[in-house]
Amino acid sequence: MYLIIMNILLWVCLLSLFLFLFLVFRHVFPFIAPKLPPGTMGYPIMGETLEFLSTGWKGQPEKFVFDRTAKYSSELFKTSLLGEPTVVMGGAEGNKLLFSNENKLVRLWMPDNVHKLFPSSFHDTSSNGDAAKKVRSMLPQFIKPQALQRYVSVVDSMAHTHFASLWEHNFQVSVYPLVKRPGQTRPNRGHATGLISLPIDFPGTNFNKAIKASKSIRKDLIGIIRQRKVDLSEGNASPTQDILSHMLFMCGNKNGDYMIDEWLIADQMLGLLFGSYDTVSSTCTLIVKYLAEFPHIYDRVYQEQMEIGKSKLEGDLLNWNDINKMRYSWNVACEAMRMTPIAPGGFREALHDFTFNGFSIPKGWKYFPEPEKFDPSRFEGNGPAPYTFVPFGGGPRMCPGNEYARLVIMVFLHNLVKRFKWQMLIPHEKIVMDPFPMPTNNLPVRLYPHNPY
Repeated sequence: MYLIIMNILLWVCLLSLFLFLFLVFRHVFPFIAPKLPPGTMGYPIMGETLEFLSTGWKGQPEKFVFDRTAKYSSELFKTSLLGEPTVVMGGAEGNKLLFSNENKLVRLWMPDNVHKLFPSSFHDTSSNGDAAKKVRSMLPQFIKPQALQRYVSVVDSMAHTHFASLWEHNFQVSVYPLVKRPGQTRPNRGHATGLISLPIDFPGTNFNKAIKASKSIRKDLIGIIRQRKVDLSEGNASPTQDILSHMLFMCGNKNGDYMIDEWLIADQMLGLLFGSYDTVSSTCTLIVKYLAEFPHIYDRVYQEQMEIGKSKLEGDLLNWNDINKMRYSWNVACEAMRMTPIAPGGFREALHDFTFNGFSIPKGWKYFPEPEKFDPSRFEGNGPAPYTFVPFGGGPRMCPGNEYARLVIMVFLHNLVKRFKWQMLIPHEKIVMDPFPMPTNNLPVRLYPHNPY
């Protein structure tokens, strides 16, 4: 019996050693090939993930990239992030390569965290992949400019209610929580912080909190979807009233049977809520911060918005033409996104071995592009040079919600500046990435109401 136990322990040890060596060689071996980009892979398995995450937690997400571009190459370097061998590419040339070769040299790739939080929103490897593609293909027609025009007054009306109930009659507010208040069913911070984190599903970890939040939100969405199915079947809802109805209607059969997988729809709606909620609220918060820090820029925004306001009759709501007149205000929003990018980059996976600037990029490696710094004056005239400012990505995978984001941000800004000027109560408050930009103290400000115009 003793010998049997010893043999079992020996085999367990050998298997453990084999697994360890496999992971180490998987981590190291690809990088001894010739002409790979310069850089370091960090620790086995972990790579440089902790350092990458920690720079964001400290409010300096760009430091991870800048330190390595200064040391290795201004164009690209190799590293290991989230357990994957990775090439970080920056600048217009790198962005152009990635965006113009989608599904040719590279394809969209997301960390395992994302797949577990959004099981069918970002990939098509499941058995219902075709259904997922069909559902996603419906999105653009609801958020293209022609479709958004009819929602401008709705968004403006909601903004009126938001500011009247939460901002007015207050001397001091914390901006970040208020900006995130309008949503009903929405991803919470526990969901967001687990998106780019160590994939450790253990009680108390960000990833564990994110999984719980995802399940909770998905459960709420399932209830909404089931009720909408009933409303559609009974004629109490229109197939064209919103994207949820349209998804259910187009994926149902000719007999009005809306039996498409409820979890698939819930995943798609969850991804849509996530992509449109935290990103926009972070941008609005950043705009408030920068306008407080640069009063002369605030004055120009105020003048532009007041000109639009004075052209309206009492009780009139904004329309699409008004949004298009907010040119300088949108430049300010773009500058805020340039100064503090909403997303740290975009992931891609190599479909084939290829060469870029003399370096070999092996099949299966991932990409993490960062936009270049540029002068704010590029937003005037013809705007920035191509591929230098990419807050919404580019190519076939360009964010379809860019016009939706512009609409919501401009309506928010219009309603804010026509009511108030403000002063930051914590000068130069730090902005950290977790995983989106957020002020460490929620950006408290002192409000100074304008006289009604």
